[in-house]
Parts: sequence; structure tokens; C-alpha cells
Amino acid sequence: MSADAFAGQHGELLSLAVDVGREAAELVRRRRPEGRVPVADVKSSATDPVTEIDRASEELIRRLVAEARPDDGFLGEEGDTLVGTSGVEWVVDPIDGTVNFMYGVPAYAVSIAARTGDQVVAGFVVNVADGRAWGATLGGGAYRLDGEPRRFVTPTPPPLTHLLVATGFGYDPEVRAAQGASVTQLLPQVRDIRRIGAAALDLCALAEGTVDAYVERGLQPWDLAAGGLIATEAGCVLSGLEGAPDRRLVMGAHPEIAPEYFELVRACGF
Repeated sequence: MSADAFAGQHGELLSLAVDVGREAAELVRRRRPEGRVPVADVKSSATDPVTEIDRASEELIRRLVAEARPDDGFLGEEGDTLVGTSGVEWVVDPIDGTVNFMYGVPAYAVSIAARTGDQVVAGFVVNVADGRAWGATLGGGAYRLDGEPRRFVTPTPPPLTHLLVATGFGYDPEVRAAQGASVTQLLPQVRDIRRIGAAALDLCALAEGTVDAYVERGLQPWDLAAGGLIATEAGCVLSGLEGAPDRRLVMGAHPEIAPEYFELVRACGF
């Protein structure tokens, strides 16, 4: 895909994210063996795994971005942070949904975003297992990018009691227990809960209307950056404990239902 494939101020960054993300997805797809993928290391807890393919994917992304834009910064889940001089930083999750990837559950993604300062300006997410892909630029809308690019807008949601809500759980046992208690309070007040296991894919599902709302604690920048931009450019509202979403809390919904849903989330102790 050429650098001018996407119009607008940040189209070149999105084009690069798409090209690099698809190469990384192909690497992950090609390198994944039959059966269960072995753990190479752990991160925040004994149940938070890293595989050698996570590392290989990030190394490929880092190299390709550096070849195209050598002055940019880089923040990845698996490697060291690189401080650039251009004002652009790439925020990368080389495999979002590593546990799904290990077990062969077909919901794991490569997520690549570019940000200037604290503002994400381009983002791309591709589900490695089935090829579905999404992209967005700040002010330029959100798109499905598998097949012919198609801009989309989040559909109007149902009433609060009929919301299908996506969520996820951290790996720290104490945090997970608190999250479970909050979900227990939320579940009787909505249609149902979905736990897909990859935050970037949850946020893309929110953008398309595959789910109606989203809530999760403990997201890192690479979990949120690309999917969050895709959701907001599709018309969703994202919020946190004190305005902007952050590691403490991310909740998202269509603007027509967002105030009521956010109030419910807080009441459930998220």
C-alpha cells in the first residue's frame, strides 16, 4: 500500500502502520506451530506469558518502522523504549491476546499506533487469525481495511438493560478478584458480557457495533492506542476515572448511552 493510500494529515503514518502491521501478522501466522505455543517468559505475573514469536513480531515492526522513519520514537510491549527526535512515537503490541495465540483461540492481533505527544493520530489493528483489519486517523474516520476500505460509524445502541458489554481481566490475582466482583454486579443489569481476550479487538468490536459497550481496568498504552483511536473515530466515547481513559479504567460506548452506562460502571466499582 503506497504512502498516499490514505488521505489527510496523518494518512502517511496510517499507510506505514498498515504495511508494517500486515508484515508482522504474516510473520506471526507463519511462525505459529501446530498445537500449543510454548512460553518463553512471563511479565506481570506467572500467568502473563511472552512467546518468542511476540518478540520476533516486535523486532520486525521496530526494524521496518526505523527503516522508514529513523527519527521516530518507539514504545513496544516487549522491548526497550526508544526516544526519537521527530515528535512521532510508535506504540506497538506485537501480539495482543498472547494467551489466545498460545492456545489457538482465533482472536489475537497486531496493534500499531502513531502518536504525537499524548495524542494518537493513526492506528491499525489486524486480527492475525482471520485477517480482519481496522484503521483510523485522527479526524479522518475509522475504516475496515480487509478487502475494499470501508468507512463505518458505530450503530445506535439498545437500552442499557440490553447492552452487550466487552471486558477483560488483568493477570494480578488481587486485581482480577476485584474485576470479577465488579463484573458480578454489572452482569444482571445488562444483556450479557463478552470476554474475548484481546483489548484491541474489543475496541474494534465496539467501533463496529459487534458489542455495545466496553469496560476494562489495567490497560497499557499499547493495548489502548490503536483500538482506542478506531473506536473514537467511529463515533464512540471513551472515558476513565477522571476524564481521559488510562491504566486505571477504560470504558466506552455510543454517545447516546455513554453517560448512563458510565454511571453504571462506576456504581459497580470498576
